[in-house]
Order: sequence, then C-alpha cells, then structure tokens
Amino acid sequence: MSEIPGDLKFLKSHEWARVEDSGRVTVGISDHAQGLLGDLVYVELPNVGDSIEAGAAVAVVESVKAASDVYSPVSGTIVEVNAALADKPETINEDAYGEGWLFVLEPSDTEQLAELLSPDDYAQLLEDEA
Repeated sequence: MSEIPGDLKFLKSHEWARVEDSGRVTVGISDHAQGLLGDLVYVELPNVGDSIEAGAAVAVVESVKAASDVYSPVSGTIVEVNAALADKPETINEDAYGEGWLFVLEPSDTEQLAELLSPDDYAQLLEDEA
C-alpha cells in the first residue's frame, strides 16, 4: 500500500481533500481507490462555477472495469478542474495525490472539513476493509 500523505483528509468513499493556503480545497481519489479501479480511461469533471453539496456525486472516474462516482468532501463552488485529465486520465493512476487531482472548490462551510477522516483513520479504514 502506498504512503498516505499526512496533509490530507479523507471520505470513507476514498476521496481525499487538501486544504490549500488560500483556503480552497483540492479534491481527488485515493491511491487505494485508483488501485481498485485499475487503468482509468475516462474522467467526467464538474463545471467551474457549479455549486455542490458535501456528499454529492460531482465527478465520475471510469476504468476498464467499472465507473465510479466521486463525492465532494465539503459544500462549495467549483473554482478549477484538472482539464488535463480529459486527455490523460491515467495521470490519476500514476500520481493520485499529486498531478491526478480532480477539482478545486471554494468551501462554503469549512467546519465540514472537521468531519473528514484523518490519514491515520483512513489507514485504519483500509486495514478494516482488507
């Protein structure tokens, strides 16, 4: 299993959230999730300006095996999407916690971040699932 970055928060559905210095939140799927999905072939991203709710499905990642919804960890407004993934969805497989990010949002309720799993709690979740 790969190293879980210590600066991230997680959802039980395997999305990660990184709070940036600007207060914005970058979101992606965990290395564990991309490993389960296998080679990604398509990514459907939300639109910049979309208003989203915490826990809502806002993106889709599709592999040769399955399609999976990506849920937002917090409510807010989409301010940026990783358009490069349209041509190279496999970037998520190669660098799930770096270049494979999916979207950035401006959170409307930062207290929701406190409800997310810490890296240690997420690692425990993965052990419990194994």
